[in-house]
Amino acid sequence: MTTFHVMTGASESFTRPVINKISIADVFDALRLGFEDFREKPSHYVFLCLMYPIAGIFLTMLSSGANLAPMIFPLMSGFVLIGPIAAIGLYEISRRREAGLDSSWTHALDVRHSPALPSIIAVGLLLFGIFTVWLVTAQTIYTSLLGEVFPRSMSLFLQQVFGTPEGMQLILWGNLVGLGFAFVVLAITVVTFPMLLDRDCGAVAAMVASIRATFVNPVPILLWGLIVAASLVIGTIPLFVGLALAIPILGHATWHLYRKLIAREAM
Repeated sequence: MTTFHVMTGASESFTRPVINKISIADVFDALRLGFEDFREKPSHYVFLCLMYPIAGIFLTMLSSGANLAPMIFPLMSGFVLIGPIAAIGLYEISRRREAGLDSSWTHALDVRHSPALPSIIAVGLLLFGIFTVWLVTAQTIYTSLLGEVFPRSMSLFLQQVFGTPEGMQLILWGNLVGLGFAFVVLAITVVTFPMLLDRDCGAVAAMVASIRATFVNPVPILLWGLIVAASLVIGTIPLFVGLALAIPILGHATWHLYRKLIAREAM
């Protein structure tokens, strides 16, 4: 029964919500609403997200110290793949604010009491699995082009990447494959976590709804993916500190994008 509940939700039937057709203007409106949620009590949200810039700095230092310079970019870009997990508490705060409930930062932890928690964990494990496959794939691309011996310093690595034909191929194929991974995660999660918090519909039903929303609205969803990717890249530039601003705004905006994509009356 637990497995079945994760698959289909509390109703024990497969949910197929009505998917709304949205415009590019709706994407920017979701961003505006997300910024308003952030502006309401910004100190709380920065507190919630401080762990992510710290984690990013730690991963970079770890990779450099372990002579794994080629893995720094895959690790950094991998935040895009697991980013939806990082924002779950922010979806809950936006949900409560929309409902007129107390939206103080402590309620971000209320997710642990959600009846959809098993489904949320299941999707989270799937994303971590995709993240792991991406890291293995990135390493395989590197070793196939530049060999199995990693450079001893960042400067030597940069010389390899930008100063050799194989390095330019690495940039090309690494980015193309990375975009493929990012698109898959975008398609299966664009509304999945907000939908699970809003309706205990089951992991599979939520992911199918997310994929349907992506195919019904390809241009707005691709634009949203580009906005997310650009925001996270820009956020990493000042020693990852910008992520403390980018992650909460994107997290809140994702909730509002979900509201625009999935019809509320469809249960």
